[in-house]
Amino acid sequence: MSGHSKWATTKHKKAIIDSRRAKSWAKLIKNIEVAAKLGGADLQGNPTLFDAVLKAKKTSVPKDNIDRAIKRGAGIGGESVEYSSIMYEGYGPNGVALMIECLTDNKNRAAAEVRTALTRNGGTLADPGSVAYNFHRKGVIVVSNENASEDDLMLAALEAGAEEIEPHAQGFEVVTDPSELVAVRTAIQEAGLEYESADVEFVPSLKVEIDAETARKIFRLIDALEDSDDVQNVFSNFDLTAEVQAELENDE
Repeated sequence: MSGHSKWATTKHKKAIIDSRRAKSWAKLIKNIEVAAKLGGADLQGNPTLFDAVLKAKKTSVPKDNIDRAIKRGAGIGGESVEYSSIMYEGYGPNGVALMIECLTDNKNRAAAEVRTALTRNGGTLADPGSVAYNFHRKGVIVVSNENASEDDLMLAALEAGAEEIEPHAQGFEVVTDPSELVAVRTAIQEAGLEYESADVEFVPSLKVEIDAETARKIFRLIDALEDSDDVQNVFSNFDLTAEVQAELENDE
């Protein structure tokens, strides 16, 4: 779930990861396989693979699983993988825009599962282009407060080409042009700062504030979408005020 106030939903995301660890691992493994297929098995020479492996490690994916995924993706040992990348556009409750990124070996299954999740949770599929115009591909690097001060982060990231740094209650999002993601991520590392993740995401140009009840409905819809093995990421344009965030934090 991305493309909105990421830190606002930290508690929600952690609960989903904990309850669906196997599915979370499967998606992280798929990212590793695709990155290795596209750029080879050398982590130092394949920054996309480096970040995919880092994210998997931070989610406690076992090293053996990671190593096997790299070999499968790179075609080492005779195994190989073949996935198609598909992007679906949709609307959630109250017209919230959704970009649904899939990696699948069965396009028909992926389409059916996305459509079912949407229709059962107050959403609809949208015509191609009707949602995408409001989103742009951006590099997004997440850094927690524990790992960096804002001044140190700004000094490292902005000099390396970051477009902006968005502070949140628990950390920062460094936004870059996709072509500058590796350079900015490297500069952050070289400054001695740790980052949580570095990904290319769909970031909305315009966000819409929603109330707590709408947020709960959106969370249920995104949960249903992410329950599909074929759905890798869901990006949205909703935003939450501090008051709504506080109300959601009180939910069990």
